[in-house]
Amino acid sequence: MKILLLGKNGQVGWELQRSLTVLGEVVALDRQTVASAYGDLTGDLSNLDGLRATIRLVQPDVIVNAAAYTAVDKAESERELAHTVNALASQVMAEEARQLDALLVHYSTDYVFDGSGDCAWKETDAVSPVNYYGATKLEGEQLIEASGCKYLIFRTSWVYAARGNNFAKTMLRLAKDRQSLNVIADQIGAPTGADLLADIATAAAVQALAKPELCGVYHLAPAGEVSWHAYAQYVVDFARANGEQLAVQEINPIGTIEYPTPARRPLNSRLNTEKLRHNFALHLPDWQSGVTRMLMESLNK
Repeated sequence: MKILLLGKNGQVGWELQRSLTVLGEVVALDRQTVASAYGDLTGDLSNLDGLRATIRLVQPDVIVNAAAYTAVDKAESERELAHTVNALASQVMAEEARQLDALLVHYSTDYVFDGSGDCAWKETDAVSPVNYYGATKLEGEQLIEASGCKYLIFRTSWVYAARGNNFAKTMLRLAKDRQSLNVIADQIGAPTGADLLADIATAAAVQALAKPELCGVYHLAPAGEVSWHAYAQYVVDFARANGEQLAVQEINPIGTIEYPTPARRPLNSRLNTEKLRHNFALHLPDWQSGVTRMLMESLNK
């Protein structure tokens, strides 16, 4: 089996380079153009012609897209680029997957919803993005669905990885220098590890290749829920318990309204994962177990 992975150096792409190797040959690309046995290949999603040519050269059995325009605030001003990468590139991948009878694995976001209420979002709930990033990701989903290709779309939230920067590492860095921190307490979700996103997508792809009726949109996040404020408190408490010397004395809860950003953020990022767990017979761990592993790795460096 041949797999084309786009976004290999992102948080999720890095983990997919590991998890996908059990399935077959992985052709992993980032935005650079590289020479290969297939010819010159590019994973630059803003280069639609180059992307289409790359897929046709590789002729993969599975296309895994871990690349996206994810700068939520900048998307409000860089609309054309965000739209090209998140929507139009998804259409190119879907059209080429349809021609090849390949499976397209794609990641989306809880930002396709308006963030109202306090119930976990189901795949069948009405979509209504509150910012332009969410709108482009929703359009990408719709273009994939309209293409007629075989696809798995995984909506997720609050993604982090041990590699690179993340919210927990930022909190620890600030906690070493500051007596107090202000953290948003009225946005609720589940911190989702890039390793979990990679492993579940790989396991689900294996099943969907054997049973195409499993294709569709799925919500993927760990069990449980937490606010950013309680997440920060968890991180600080864990670090202290493991010998870290921190200056912070208090973590103050604040409302989203007190921390204005160019793009609106949804207050409710809870995702109902029942469909995923049932259809693929998969277990999702609680959010604390992934965060704990990431913190142990970060603290031991």
